[in-house]
Amino acid sequence: MQITLLKSKLHRVTTTHAELDYEGSCAIDGHLLEVAGIREYEQIQIYNINNGERFTTYAIRAEEHTGIISVNGAAAHKARPGDLLIIATYATLDEKEADAFQPIMVYFNEKNEITHTRNTIPKQMQQHSA
Repeated sequence: MQITLLKSKLHRVTTTHAELDYEGSCAIDGHLLEVAGIREYEQIQIYNINNGERFTTYAIRAEEHTGIISVNGAAAHKARPGDLLIIATYATLDEKEADAFQPIMVYFNEKNEITHTRNTIPKQMQQHSA
């Protein structure tokens, strides 16, 4: 059996740009892509904390160490500069792979600087959200 699990997430990044007249996608600081293990052109899910919008696009590499998170093309209608986002990727794994798999979760401050990473959600946070 195959199951789909969270592969990585950028948690609470701040949108820096929303470019309507662009070919689409989401430009993400290249360093952040590397830390999270997200490939350029990989499908991403974006969850906008400010307005509840959820949409699918793909990642493109922005200049490294700039903090850029630019939502482009039609998706620019779903996020504005200053909006907080969760950007997630998923992987389909077989049962054996899933048993050993751990996601990469990257957390940020308001300047899109990494504060810490995890590969599990602490138990107290799981109980809060239940």
